[in-house]
Amino acid sequence: MKIDTNSNIYTFIYASVMVILVAAVLAFTAIKLQPLQEKNIRVEKMQNILQSVGIESTVENAETLYNKYITKQIVVNYKGEEIEGDAFKTNLSAQYKAKKEDKVLPVFFVKLDDGKELEVIPLTGKGLWGPIWGYVALENDFNTIYGAVFDHKGETPGLGAEINKSWFEEPFKGKTLFEGDDFVSITMYKGGKGAAKLAGDTKHGCDAISGGTITSKGLERMFKEEWLYNYEAFLRKNKK
Repeated sequence: MKIDTNSNIYTFIYASVMVILVAAVLAFTAIKLQPLQEKNIRVEKMQNILQSVGIESTVENAETLYNKYITKQIVVNYKGEEIEGDAFKTNLSAQYKAKKEDKVLPVFFVKLDDGKELEVIPLTGKGLWGPIWGYVALENDFNTIYGAVFDHKGETPGLGAEINKSWFEEPFKGKTLFEGDDFVSITMYKGGKGAAKLAGDTKHGCDAISGGTITSKGLERMFKEEWLYNYEAFLRKNKK
């Protein structure tokens, strides 16, 4: 029997078969690639943690260096108490949305070759167009910033997207989170280069990105009321 290729039934069957075949191929590809994607995410996370303490790494050596320099990882609650959990596997997006009393807060402890001990705290927040995140490394006084790295999902190129550039991250070094007993964290000053200095805030102030004020203020909220403040009790308990 000759098939009428111009009939509606043929068109419907042909389209359905093609959709099923394409869906099957995509599903198979996604399943095959998932382990590789998960590995890439894990390695990138290790690289970011290492970068926050000034250790450059590659995809090939990131895991080796991570295991060498990360001496301990814990999770704490908003009271600063250590609780059960896996710091590395903690989903920050889920914790960002959780109630303060339910949050699981990761902390990574580092020991450098010169014996210096540091603590790395992951950060998460919201920029102009989507999530922003990063890692802040603290000196062993649990107050002074040793280093910081930031990244984003979709901030504006040339503006908010500049938060992941070294020229923007570098000025955070040496800033402090506490003023005496008060947790003041970091303030971003609008106006570009030198704005924080002009405002007289050399301890807690950094320059916002010119034209990227909303992203910069999102980063400030990440350091203050939307994320890092959850660690205040933990920092106070250990602050020297």
